[in-house]
Amino acid sequence: MASRFSSWDSYFWEPGGPVLRNLYGERDAAVLAQWECGETSAQQFDIERGAVSIPKTYDAEHLRAMHKELFGNVYEWAGEYRTVGIRKNLGEFAHPAVVPQYLSDANRIIRGTDSSTMDRDQFASAAAEVYAYVNQAHPFREGNGRSGKLFMQHVSELSPFRIDYSPAVSGVSPELWNQASMLSGPDRGQYAPQPASLVTVSRAMAVERPPQPPKVSAPDPSRDPMRDRSPYRASFPKPATGATRPGTSEDAAKRPPQRPGQSYGVGRD
Repeated sequence: MASRFSSWDSYFWEPGGPVLRNLYGERDAAVLAQWECGETSAQQFDIERGAVSIPKTYDAEHLRAMHKELFGNVYEWAGEYRTVGIRKNLGEFAHPAVVPQYLSDANRIIRGTDSSTMDRDQFASAAAEVYAYVNQAHPFREGNGRSGKLFMQHVSELSPFRIDYSPAVSGVSPELWNQASMLSGPDRGQYAPQPASLVTVSRAMAVERPPQPPKVSAPDPSRDPMRDRSPYRASFPKPATGATRPGTSEDAAKRPPQRPGQSYGVGRD
């Protein structure tokens, strides 16, 4: 990260100003918001449809790569940890020095959970705990909510559920989600987040995935097909249309049926 992003004011065009430095050179906050929304929406669509490959390691590097992809065309520091403390409303997020530990703990929870067989309540509890740590880390100067929610979509792929943030599907409004996220922060002076407030909204946003058909292994081209045949069928390697009675030639078997009194030169009737 460029060394100039080492203080609160260094992220802005002007000390105390409202507009973050950006790669567009835009100094109008409203215009920047529009550009940012359009760019990140397009990048998110590409990530969700698989057009952009992000290694799914479910750790800090996974989240940083996702943030870099979302905001890399907007901010120079995309994908890099913030160097300053940030707070929202009454909540204060992790000190920059502790950000890596929160993300490490989120990864530990993910890897220590058997997500493949969990039911809806188990999924809601696990998702709430993971997101509470990611949210408290708030590792970037801007764009933590968008990258964190998309990260959770990747995490949900380990389970029988997906996360749908649409209020029309879940009934969870952005205001309710933000409130639950804010309440999940640790108590004053404590380290561990309190994910209980996120459990109900996580359950509402969980959508069961359709069952996957069983995988069928491709045939091994190096395997002898005769090996798997029954001993009886293996003793008759010719197709049924070529099989003849003992003592009858194959050419004779292909001849049309004889009519009484006719001969084909192989003997008398």
